[in-house]
Amino acid sequence: MTLAVRRADAGDIATLTLLFDAYRQFYGQASDLRRARAFLGARIERGESVLLLAHDGSADVGFVQLYPIFSSIRMGRVWTLNDLYVVPDARRHGVARALLDAALAFARQSGARGLQLETAADNLAAQALYRQAGWTTDGNVHFHLDL
Repeated sequence: MTLAVRRADAGDIATLTLLFDAYRQFYGQASDLRRARAFLGARIERGESVLLLAHDGSADVGFVQLYPIFSSIRMGRVWTLNDLYVVPDARRHGVARALLDAALAFARQSGARGLQLETAADNLAAQALYRQAGWTTDGNVHFHLDL
């Protein structure tokens, strides 16, 4: 498999919409292509996230989405790796690792102080991938409040 990862732009919105919708379904959300397209289009148009797209030579097979935040402790930008998805047929072929490596390269190039992510407690395959790629847990407890 010839794999290339590049930064996505507005011209990739159709492919990204399908991948993003599949990603959301993986996490138990109902398919909603119209909202997925609008959501991603707004992120790209406003420069609110960075999307990296993996292509295997014949098709787009995965993506990662990074959101910028600022860390007071680190006194600098940190990228939150919020979304990572690989189509089922391309899994276990190095696509997710290539996306992680591309995210790391992007973060370094942007002068960021770090990357962070979270995943579901039962997503053991993703946790193994992250550990294998050098990521560690920080011991923090994460809370959220739905509005």
